[in-house]
Amino acid sequence: MKPIVQKIHHVAYRCKDALETARWYEENLGMQLVLAIAEDAVPSTGEADPYMHIFMDAGMGNVLAFFELPTQPEMGRDPNTPVWTQHLALQVESMEVLLATKARLEAAGIKVIGPTDHALFQSIYFFDPNGHRLELAANTGSPKMLEALDQVKWAMLEEWAQTKRAPKHAAWLHDGSYKTMFK
Repeated sequence: MKPIVQKIHHVAYRCKDALETARWYEENLGMQLVLAIAEDAVPSTGEADPYMHIFMDAGMGNVLAFFELPTQPEMGRDPNTPVWTQHLALQVESMEVLLATKARLEAAGIKVIGPTDHALFQSIYFFDPNGHRLELAANTGSPKMLEALDQVKWAMLEEWAQTKRAPKHAAWLHDGSYKTMFK
């Protein structure tokens, strides 16, 4: 099937406080507030549910949006999904930008994990004021690495479907052996 999607228009999450969220993303990640929409009813369903919907510029036409829903119960998260699983990964230009951002976030009192070496990229992880886990990633991989992964992707998925155990086709991603394999 020919892809019908051109790009992700925006990704929307819930937030606790739209003003705090917009300021946090501008101050900590340089994302500018580009649009705010507020309604007393949901346009798609017509149900009464006042909201503030904000849109942040995530660069290169990417938009990260948030809804503040003051009449709804306090937001939570899926208790059956580990906290590290659900996250938003955002690409940065380089390792230098990644490390400088880590230092700036830590100086602002934000706890940061990493950098974590994933062979194809290095990442840092932290939480926004709403409890959403964010990842900043700087690409460090090579075309040869991507080609090697492309060759085993379906075999890995089929093995996983049968065993529910991590296939070892690409163990090099996290065991460090990629450093000598792809010289």
